[in-house]
This record gives sequence, structure tokens and C-alpha cells, in this order.
Amino acid sequence: MKIKVNGEERIIHCNKSISLIETMKLLGYSSNKVIVELNKLIINSDEWKNKFIKDGDKLEIVSIVGGG
Repeated sequence: MKIKVNGEERIIHCNKSISLIETMKLLGYSSNKVIVELNKLIINSDEWKNKFIKDGDKLEIVSIVGGG
């Protein structure tokens, strides 16, 4: 399936529905280090296992950076 991640088209190879948490792992992200927007809706990391990605979805992923 094709999705957009931060404006870039990506292809996810899967034979079934794939959850947001599985998608994030495939993309190399950790739930405690990013904020995810799925189709313009911010998704709490606790909900990632219950949200499923479909062809054409748009993800915006922002990394959390500490500072001082």
C-alpha cells in the first residue's frame, strides 16, 4: 500500500491490515520519542495498536527533542 510520511510517498509491503504501531516500527520510530498525526488527527501512542493504516493515508511524524 502507498502512504505519505512527512510529505514523501512510502510503500508498505504487507498482506493484511497493519496497525499504526506496526507501521511505526517498520518505519523505525519509537512511541516515546514522536508525535504522530494520522490524516490531520493527532493519535496518542496508547491508541496506536487500535488504529489501522489504509492505502492513501497521510502520516506526519514529529520527533521530540529535549533541550535546556
